[in-house]
Amino acid sequence: MTESPLPTQPSDAMFDASKITRPDDSLLVYYALVAACTVIGFPFVFIPLWIRFKTLSYRFDDTGVSMCWGYFFRREVHLTYRRLQDIHVTRNIVERWMGLSKLPLQTASGTAGATMQIEGIRDPEPLRDFLYAQMRGARNDSLDPESVDSDDQVLGVLTEIRDELRRIRNVPEGDDR
Repeated sequence: MTESPLPTQPSDAMFDASKITRPDDSLLVYYALVAACTVIGFPFVFIPLWIRFKTLSYRFDDTGVSMCWGYFFRREVHLTYRRLQDIHVTRNIVERWMGLSKLPLQTASGTAGATMQIEGIRDPEPLRDFLYAQMRGARNDSLDPESVDSDDQVLGVLTEIRDELRRIRNVPEGDDR
């Protein structure tokens, strides 16, 4: 009797984030459970969550991640990988039981919460790793040789200004050169 090998995780190179366009269907069940907790307010809570689920879509491209939702009031958020600061994986107890997770994406915008929250993801670790890799790649791409040369020129001018100010400060008053 031979043992079957353990299932392996797909490598980051094989992960294709562009295939994630909608949340998992079990997110609607989660929304129903959340709305059921309100008992009397069920229809008032569930209908907006149902609309959100039906219209929620994600797009991952070369520049960033987009998320849009809403029938009556359409909301769209696009974050470039360059702006991303932090990515977490969060799950409450019901989400863990259902196998769901959220990925809050934070930027340096100064808001207390996440700028975007990707909901209804079954296997969040490859997506999180992909976003981290894209985030690092976007920052490294910004260091092209032309910008480094430009930075050296700016540094040279600033050094000249500093030296000139020091020279002016050391000249006694009334001495016009």
